[in-house]
Amino acid sequence: MDNLENNENMNENIDETNENINEETIDEAYEKEIEAEKLVEFDGESEGMELSKVEQEYGADEIQVLEGLEAVRKRPGMYIGSTGPRGLHHLVYEIVDNSIDEALAGYCTKIDVVIEKGDIIRVTDNGRGIPVGVNSKTGLPAVTVVFTVLHAGGKFGGGGYKVSGGLHGVGASVVNALSEWLEVKVCDGEDVYFQRYERGKIVTDLQKIGKSDVKGTEVRFKADPEIFKETTVYDYSVLERRLREQAFLNAGVHIELRDERDLENIIQNNFVYEGGIKSFVEYIHKKRSLEVIHPDVIYFASRNADDTIAVEIALQYNESYNENLLTFANNIHTTDGGTHEEGFKRALTYVMNDYARKFGKLKDNDKNLSGEDVREGLTAIVSVKLKEAQFEGQTKAKLGNTEVRAMVDRLMRDKLSVYLEENPAVAKVIFEKALASSRAREAARKARENARRKSPLDSAQLPGKLADCQSKDSS
Repeated sequence: MDNLENNENMNENIDETNENINEETIDEAYEKEIEAEKLVEFDGESEGMELSKVEQEYGADEIQVLEGLEAVRKRPGMYIGSTGPRGLHHLVYEIVDNSIDEALAGYCTKIDVVIEKGDIIRVTDNGRGIPVGVNSKTGLPAVTVVFTVLHAGGKFGGGGYKVSGGLHGVGASVVNALSEWLEVKVCDGEDVYFQRYERGKIVTDLQKIGKSDVKGTEVRFKADPEIFKETTVYDYSVLERRLREQAFLNAGVHIELRDERDLENIIQNNFVYEGGIKSFVEYIHKKRSLEVIHPDVIYFASRNADDTIAVEIALQYNESYNENLLTFANNIHTTDGGTHEEGFKRALTYVMNDYARKFGKLKDNDKNLSGEDVREGLTAIVSVKLKEAQFEGQTKAKLGNTEVRAMVDRLMRDKLSVYLEENPAVAKVIFEKALASSRAREAARKARENARRKSPLDSAQLPGKLADCQSKDSS
């Protein structure tokens, strides 16, 4: 009954809203777009609406084969998620991720990201430099292959990278395809090489343009307005947040972000954190002015036997009622979680309930604490680095490796149980908060039930024959 009334009220509100819409506020450009559309009127006499038939014959020649990077320009959303601001910034992430991979390999300590005038991006690192030798399979310089061939790179198990975020071999080539132009400069410790591309196509051959005794790679590109029609203007704060994350996740790596679009008002930030993800947790609490309920960040780390998976976990509770759990795989923020997040949540709930039973915080007849209860007021970072990461899609929003779930689960059960037993004062304040959350949740549930039952036909105020029907028939 309540649902029907709610739906009727919703429909009435929608009708009232529609009547109050001011037609003058409709965007003028949208009106023109509507007027430009040629619509075929439906006469209403036929049984259903039929689409007009395609006149052209559907034969073998209608099957198209997109060559090179054409597929990327045809369906960019498949590779960067969208062609709006999110996709625009994703171009920067892809290039920076390649530099981060050099840091993971132990060869890069400094990464510079600059927004030049005209919203041109320049990313420079002091890694090994993309190889410039001729690739035997393609007959092209390796750097050319990286930027012009999909699914080409040094991260498919060839030994160039032990751990990396770029696993699909499409990052650099996708950025190239979706840029109006892109230039790459490589220093191999002796010579400086340069090549330019426009909308994914080679404009100049790989050229030797000078000498240098340093190593590294510089990539400059301008996003293509033909692809990014909404905007090609970068938001400094978005890049700042992302790069700060990367510095936290890679302790000791120095990342510099600089905005040179206004040369009279250059903005610059430097990110380097020796404390790694522990510093990340502390930063979140400081940034959001959250009072912690125990002084130290709880930190665990572990590797598997064959050194193909490494796990880091940092967590700390605060006085708020909100959960803030951030998960990363090979430095990629997995916004949709995945197996590492599942392992963490499951183990945290298990350890808290096991400890509570063991030390009498929960009695035999008490219900277990829920996952929501034990994560209330929690700030946690879960970072895993693995050799063969399995992401869902190029945007890498979710991790799929099942073996990671078990490893994170085991680390939490082993280490957190010991920590709580060795730090009873910390355990006490954490459990008091979780128990308070449980009581509040239960009280809210009972309040909802009582509110639903308070109606003109409340069975508590009626004789037996008018009471609510009861049945034990599960069918």
